[in-house]
Amino acid sequence: MKIVVKFGGSSLADAGQFKKVADIIHANPDRRYVVPSAPGKRFDGDRKVTDLLYDCYAAEQDPERLSTCLEAVRARYDEIIRDLGLDLSLDQEFETIRTNLEEGADKDYCASRGEYLNGIVLAAYLGYEFIDSARVIRFDDAGNFDGDKTNIILSRCLEDIDRAVIPGFYGATDSGVITTFSRGGSDITGSIVARAVCADLYENWTDVPGFLVADPRIIDDPQIIHTLTYKELRELSYMGASVLHEDAIFPVRSEGIPIQIRNTNNPQDEGTMIVESTSRRPQYIITGIAGKKGFASILVEKDMMNEEIGFCRKVLQVFEDNGLSIEHMPSGVDTMTVFVNQEKFQEKEQRVISGIHRMVHPDLLELESGLALLAIVGRGMRDTRGVAGRAFKALASKNINIKMIDQGSSELNIVIGVKEKYFEEAIRVLYKEFVQNPEDGQED
Repeated sequence: MKIVVKFGGSSLADAGQFKKVADIIHANPDRRYVVPSAPGKRFDGDRKVTDLLYDCYAAEQDPERLSTCLEAVRARYDEIIRDLGLDLSLDQEFETIRTNLEEGADKDYCASRGEYLNGIVLAAYLGYEFIDSARVIRFDDAGNFDGDKTNIILSRCLEDIDRAVIPGFYGATDSGVITTFSRGGSDITGSIVARAVCADLYENWTDVPGFLVADPRIIDDPQIIHTLTYKELRELSYMGASVLHEDAIFPVRSEGIPIQIRNTNNPQDEGTMIVESTSRRPQYIITGIAGKKGFASILVEKDMMNEEIGFCRKVLQVFEDNGLSIEHMPSGVDTMTVFVNQEKFQEKEQRVISGIHRMVHPDLLELESGLALLAIVGRGMRDTRGVAGRAFKALASKNINIKMIDQGSSELNIVIGVKEKYFEEAIRVLYKEFVQNPEDGQED
């Protein structure tokens, strides 16, 4: 059996956390490939190593300031190495980093050094082989991840290596230019490694007990989701749930490899298992609730719109021409409403308005800002009647006006739009309705 394990920054913040990680890895000999993040915060008010490295990048043209910033990074690693009792020096690595920064290394290179250095330290502590991700994770010259090429290179590299540490977050182009994923991208690296070695399981270790039904900043002590499908994860991640990077599912999904979210500080807990599909009945009708603020809506109304061929295409063409993506688009017989990211839209709103007028000559065009979108997600909703009705009734009981409703044909989620001022209250209302008072609806 092969298990790939990824540990987040909080799991590797200091020597004490390193020891916990080593205990977890040694507890199961099947945990053979390890993907580390850069050291995270050790306490409230502390800073992540990645943020310290961004300071180094900002100071690369100021030798004195650069020295100060690099010393702050070096101190973190020296402390870990000393407290672990390792016979290891990173002096040469820091000299190389300094030289590259003085010669104008870019932001991606600088940010990636946190994972790179942590990988070296962790490999030395575990006695595993260190594999620089720049050797095996490929991006094209435009900065796009090349999954097929990476899979070939990484599979061949690890074919005869029984145990290895492969740093997360970064890779390189064919010419050797370091390129990073977005923040949280170590999750993606773990998924890539799991695919390459045909792993039986990808364990993602972090500082939370698993995927939660709702945001713990809004709901006190929310329930843990014990089993979650890839599709449900995708919907929840898109709407703001952030335990796992949303792009981390794609490499393992193609191979049917499950992901398990577990807590480094409570390794006995089972956490959340994320799978392609399952026959297990969910504990509640819904699996999770998530949402985001910061949306605007554009209502376009025109009599006999439904008879005008290409009407919707012409409206959407205006958004495309202005480089704006669409979040949701509920419509009626003579109306369509487009939901977009408010911040991005406001920069171009007048061009969009004039473009729509030129394209379709609407009878009415109205804008509304300060909106939030909530998603109720769950495979249990497919077989249960009345879920939407319960949601709307619960929100109405608290005088929360619904601005938009959108339900996909998969019956996996219901998206509800409300004013931002009702966002937190709406999540609390829905959580109480479906989790704290979970009387079953009627099954189809």
